Amino acid sequence: MRKKVIAGNWKMNMLPNDAINFIEKLSILTKDTQNEVIICAPYTDLFYALLMAQKTHIKIGAQNMHFEKKGAYTGEISGEMLKAIGVEYVIIGHSERRQYFAETDETVNKKVKAAYEVGLKPIVCVGETLEQREQGKAEQIITDQTEKALEGLSKQQVETIIIAYEPIWAIGTGKTATAEDAENSIKAIRKKIAEQYGNDVAQKVIIQYGGSVKAENSKELFDMPDIDGGLVGGASLIADEFAEIVNYKG
Repeated sequence: MRKKVIAGNWKMNMLPNDAINFIEKLSILTKDTQNEVIICAPYTDLFYALLMAQKTHIKIGAQNMHFEKKGAYTGEISGEMLKAIGVEYVIIGHSERRQYFAETDETVNKKVKAAYEVGLKPIVCVGETLEQREQGKAEQIITDQTEKALEGLSKQQVETIIIAYEPIWAIGTGKTATAEDAENSIKAIRKKIAEQYGNDVAQKVIIQYGGSVKAENSKELFDMPDIDGGLVGGASLIADEFAEIVNYKG
């Protein structure tokens, strides 16, 4: 049975002192959780977050990485750099990266491969726009994104990946896909993985839902059999609310 994995994406929020205080509080509030907890912090918070997370159940992730190990890429951070300081997870292909920073399916795939090369665990984001959804293309878009993100990976790599289904129209808008819609989309992603890598692999892949996940809607979402937790944005900035999400019990 797959475990629930709940990741907080702080985006461009939280100064180091905020990160220290937040993780200290969250570790106490969620000490009895059976779910995996990840905080994806800004680069400037990572060192402090890693220090505070030591000897706790909280894992630390980054929000992005470059696909090259080193080179003339001013302002970029490599997977090797993240791994060197103890980061375990990295978000790849978030819709905001695709929208504002020219991420493509090709660069997402390069980053996923680069993450595995250095031993990082990717959280790969896929999702459709409102226009694509209204045109009936949602399933095609998210399964195509999934297929391209996983291209060239081994079965052993795919079964350890985390996919975050995030309908773009629901990110930061307060709108949330219904639990049934989210479940159906995630089932379609799992089916695509099964077609390419076999059902045994597909059943091991963690697929989260993201898009205005809050304490009041998280249980309904996480109760769905194919939804394996969430990638949480705004609500992950409030320790008490995020703890309520993390402490989900089926």
